[in-house]
Amino acid sequence: MSTISETQRETRWLDAEEQQAWRSYVRASRLLDEELRRGLERHGLSHPEYEILVRLSESPGRALRMSEVAGAVVSSRSRLTHTVARLERDGLVARRASTCDRRGVECALTDKGFAVLEQAAHTHVEQVRAHLLDPMTREQFLALGRAMSQVAAALDPKDLHQV
Repeated sequence: MSTISETQRETRWLDAEEQQAWRSYVRASRLLDEELRRGLERHGLSHPEYEILVRLSESPGRALRMSEVAGAVVSSRSRLTHTVARLERDGLVARRASTCDRRGVECALTDKGFAVLEQAAHTHVEQVRAHLLDPMTREQFLALGRAMSQVAAALDPKDLHQV
């Protein structure tokens, strides 16, 4: 006779409707990510690179400390360093000593990076509208945003990088 572990007894399995909802979420998010990836690749950017450029463009002076960028785009510092190195090699960003305390490193969006971002943003927003907003009502989309905010808050309750 096999024994049931404590973890198996405590597992709250998904019911049929929850399982269907979960699988729909996973499939749709992967399909959407693939569409957005292809659109950004036409501008020579990956999705993480695009998100970094967006965050920099929205920041005062178009610059953020590397640690702030990592938190904002949910990236490890080592992964961010590699991604920023590629963007820097392409002339889209520049790293410099922090203007506040000179100890930290800031990532700054260059004029070339802003120009690339402007072009990519048109494609990206059109795709987000076509593949995410248009298939649902505005109310459904806003409800999705509220639900995902709750998920993010539960996963990262100390989040200082609200969208």
